[in-house]
Formats: sequence, structure tokens, C-alpha cells
Amino acid sequence: MASESVRTQGSIRFGEDFDLDLRAYELRRSGRALKLERIPMELLLLLVEQTGQLVTREQIVERIWGKSVFLDTDNSINGAIRKIRQVLKDDPEHPRFVQTVTGRGYRFIAPLVDAETDEAPIVPPPLPAASESPKGKPHRRWMSLLGVAIFLIAMVGVFLRWSHSRPRSQSSGVRPMLAVLPFENLTGDASQDYFSDGLTEEMISQLGSLDPEHLGVIARTSVMHYKNGQPSLDQIGRELGVQYVLEGSVRRDSDKVRIAAQLIQMKDQTHVWARQYDRELKGLLVVQGEIAQQIAEEIQSALGDKRKGKDKDDKQTAATRQSALSPEALDAYDLYLKGQYFWNKRTPESLQRGIEYFQQAIDKDPTYARAYAGLADCYALITGYDPSVPANEAMPKARTAAARAVELDEGLAEAHTALALVAQDFDWDWPTAEREYQRAIELNPNYATAHHWYGEYLGLMGRFDEAFREFERARQLDPLSLIIATDNAVTLLYSRQYDRAISQFRAVQEMDPDFPHAHMVIVAYVQKGLYADALAHIERWQRIDDSPWSWSMLAYVYGRSGRRLQAQAALARLQQWNRRKHISAASISPAYVGMGNKEQAFAWLNQAIAEHSVDLSLNVNPLYDPLRGDPRFRELMQRVGLAQ
Repeated sequence: MASESVRTQGSIRFGEDFDLDLRAYELRRSGRALKLERIPMELLLLLVEQTGQLVTREQIVERIWGKSVFLDTDNSINGAIRKIRQVLKDDPEHPRFVQTVTGRGYRFIAPLVDAETDEAPIVPPPLPAASESPKGKPHRRWMSLLGVAIFLIAMVGVFLRWSHSRPRSQSSGVRPMLAVLPFENLTGDASQDYFSDGLTEEMISQLGSLDPEHLGVIARTSVMHYKNGQPSLDQIGRELGVQYVLEGSVRRDSDKVRIAAQLIQMKDQTHVWARQYDRELKGLLVVQGEIAQQIAEEIQSALGDKRKGKDKDDKQTAATRQSALSPEALDAYDLYLKGQYFWNKRTPESLQRGIEYFQQAIDKDPTYARAYAGLADCYALITGYDPSVPANEAMPKARTAAARAVELDEGLAEAHTALALVAQDFDWDWPTAEREYQRAIELNPNYATAHHWYGEYLGLMGRFDEAFREFERARQLDPLSLIIATDNAVTLLYSRQYDRAISQFRAVQEMDPDFPHAHMVIVAYVQKGLYADALAHIERWQRIDDSPWSWSMLAYVYGRSGRRLQAQAALARLQQWNRRKHISAASISPAYVGMGNKEQAFAWLNQAIAEHSVDLSLNVNPLYDPLRGDPRFRELMQRVGLAQ
């Protein structure tokens, strides 16, 4: 009886200033009550009861919902743990209170003290399970059914409140934004991350294409920032500018998969929709389509908005088309997910791995359009990340793969975007590139990469107002993308807005000092006469990456600042690089431009054109301003189709 009085009347202290008052059913910090909802509070009590012991997800479900529950629980547990950590200010990577045991459950690791006596650590006796009753099993069954009924009634109430809260957004004409947070891998096997990451990307892709006129979906690059941490939903909402969040988890074994998902409204963090799917792996693609379509319908219903100019049959047709175009072989899909996982890492090694997996997916299913589009993306970008891969070798392969993707699925935005990039960067077929970018955006206005690369294209054309509009659309869809922010800064540089460009470059460097493309800030510094800043940047750059490009830019800066001896020394180092291992001519020409050696500058630029490695910013990049008055420069522009 004494221990029972502790449970019902006592107060437990942990950490330096947290008190869990069992009598008042309240968590306090330094005497101030903290807000914690019922389910997180029940879960915290359960963890505290079992201090130092593993509490499995099954135990959590039984305690809070009962054994016979058939509702989704995985995401509710995830959300409750996140809220507990948020209130306790606990870091999931270095926890003081709640430790995650991957794939199994959680453990409370802080010592407990009776707050009233300050005596040795105590553990209260277990709370009775939600399903237990002195009247036995019939009562347990009815309590479970009652719990389900209460839950469903609550969900209807939440939905109605949500629906009535939305007219302001509708009247404002601003489409709501949704973020699909990284699906949690609950297998306990880190090697399966590619599967949960791939599922996240599939959901983004399918939701983004279902109703882009009325629903914006944040791109993968931004949401993956939240994969390894558990920031609050408030923080996610602020950083991404979204009104809704989709959380999910996936459990997978040899032939079955369980996918859980829940839709949360950010304004009051209410759960609008939740569902759990248990399927054979062969039905995974169908499950994805079901989730994506149901969420889109829920949001449309809540907004009181119908698809203008389109009816339900159109949506069903689109869903049918997606299903029909999906690979029948699960192996091909699995390989595709692995290809996407490595493509998104954007390193020379990962792009090569991506090529291997996409090709294996194609070998399994030669009609898989998205695998061809992924293969084209990898080949098109690898020359920019790995100078040892010649453009003349990689880009024709990119073009072949992109053309095949479009042939297989004319309605696939990724395929048209890949084809546009090849037409732009290798064929110098500017009208085709623009036409393909526009077609991709028409097919999927939520595809951030299409807006991003089209913005680059418009910048190269000198159509800066249009370029910045596309970059803004890309930023809204992918607000945490460093490459979008960097390429926007590059376009500011091209438009001669040097102060704004420098400010944008510095913002990127604050987020990632090693981000490669941000080195273009050097050109902006030179145009402003800030040679000391340019040299300091190169010095930091070379400590991280002693590359040929860094020595070329060093010679460029020394040459422009009149320090000829230092420029010659940097050029000599660059020439040593080229003798040891061939580097692209485009990497060498800036050194001679900066040193005022026009003969060598034009010689290397002509070689770059022959290699198809030429810098296509010739038309707008201030780096080449010293050459613009020479007739040979106009000839160069004509050869790449940029002459006005």
C-alpha cells in the first residue's frame, strides 16, 4: 500500500528541475506547468515506470490503446515521443532522458528521485493496462470498441473544425503547401534506409503530380534535412512555410510491408487523417497511389475546392496511368529506389552508383521510364562533379536515356527535364531546351528541379526577371536547397547585382562552408575590387579541396589585381595538374582571362568547345568581360548558339 500511495499521490523528480506530479497528472519544470497532451503524458508515465528497461512499441500500444486496436499507432507513437523530447528539450542524438532503441522501442535513462523526500531513486508500480478490468475479457473488448468509437468521433470533429477553418486560405488564392517528412525506417536495419527514403520520394512525386494547381508539395532536398533529427512541428512549419505535414513510417520484411501515414494541420497540430496499410510487397506501388490520392482528396474536401476544369474521372485516369506505367517487377522498383538514394547524394562516387542501379532496374524492366530518366540525370551531371569523366562520353548516354524515357512516358516531368538539360548543356539546342523545361513544368508544376534548371536557362539567356521568378518558385518548393540558393546567387552575379550576389553566397556558406558551387563568389569579389576577400576565400577553399579549378581562379584573381608573379606561379601549378592528369579546358581558360593573355584564353576556350566542356555562361558571366570586344568572342558565341 505504501508504494501505491507513491503512485497516486507522489511526485517524481528527474533531471535538474523536472517534476512529474502523479497526483495532479502534470509535468512541471522549476515549478511551472508544462503543456503535454494525454497520449504523450501516458507514454512518459509508462517510460518512467520502466526506468532503465526497454519499452517496446507493442507494450506502448497495449498500454495506451489496448490489445485489439486496429488503428494506426506507429505515427502516433512517433509524434508522442517527439512532443516529450520537445518539452524536455532532449536531443535524440545525445539523449539525457529518452533513448531510442532502433527498430524496437524506447528507454527512460534518467535517475528518478522522490521529489517529496529527496530519497534514493524510486520506480512507481506499473499502471494498469488500458485493456485490463476486474470484469475480464468482455469488458476489455467493449472498452476497445468504445475507444475506437471515441477516436472516430474525434477525427470527424477535427476534420469539421479543419474544414471550417480554411475559407481564408481559399479566398486569398494562395494554394496550401504540404511537406512529406522522411518516412521512418522501423526495421532496425540501417541498410534499409534507401527503401524508406525512396518511399518518401515516391510520396512526394505522386502527391506533387495529383493536383498541383491547388496543392504545393515541398521537394525532397528540403524535407531530408529532418531525417536524422526530431525538430518540433512548429520549427518545420516556419522553415518550410507549410500548412500541412505528412508523417510516415515503414516496416518491411522479406515479403510484406506495413506503411503508416498521418496528415497533420500545422496551425493547431491536429491529426486530420491517419491510416495504416499492411500489404504484400508486390502491392507497394498500389498502396502509394492509395495514400497519395486519399490525402489529396481530403485536402480538397477540407478546402471546399474542386479541381477547376477537371473532374474526378481525370484524377482516376491519372492514377490508372501511373499504375499502368509502374514496373511490374518489384526487383526493378527496388533497384530504382537505390538509384535515387545515391543520385541524391551528389558525389562522383554516388552518381556512379546511381548509374549502376538505374541500369540494373532497366535490365529488369526495359519499359521503366523513370529509371531511364534517373539514368539520364546521373550521366548529365557526373561530368560536373567528376572532371575525369569527359562530357563527350557521358552526355550522349544521357541524351539516349532521356529520349527513351520520354518515348516510354510522354507525361513524365522528370524525363522532359532530363532531356532539356542535355539539349542545353551538350547539344546547345536552346529552343528545344526551353520547350522541354516548359513541358516538364506544365506536366508537374510541383517539380522543383524543373523550375530550378529552367531558371538557370533563363539566366544564361540574360532573361533575368523571368529567371528570378523561376528561382522563387523553386525556392518555395524546396526552401532549404543549397544548390537552388547558390544558383540564384550566380544569376544575381550574371545580372551584375554584385552586392546582392555576395550576400546570397555568404548566406549559403554560413549553412555549409564547403558547398562547392558557392566558390563563384570569387568573381563577384573581383568585380567589386575586393581582391583580399577573393584571395581569403580561395585560401579556405584550397584547405578543403586543392583542385585545378581553385588554382585557375587563384591565377585569375592575381592577374586581375596586377600581381603578375603570383599569377604565373599559380598558372604553373595548374599546368602541372594538366600534365599529370588531363583536366577540362574550361577549367584552364579563366586563368588566362585574368592574366590578360587573350591568345591563350581563346585557344583554351576553343578547345573547351571541341570537348563540349565549355562554360555556357559566356553570354552573361562578367568573368569574360575582358574578351567581349574581340571579334573572336562573337565567333565563340555563334558556335554555341548564343550570338545575339
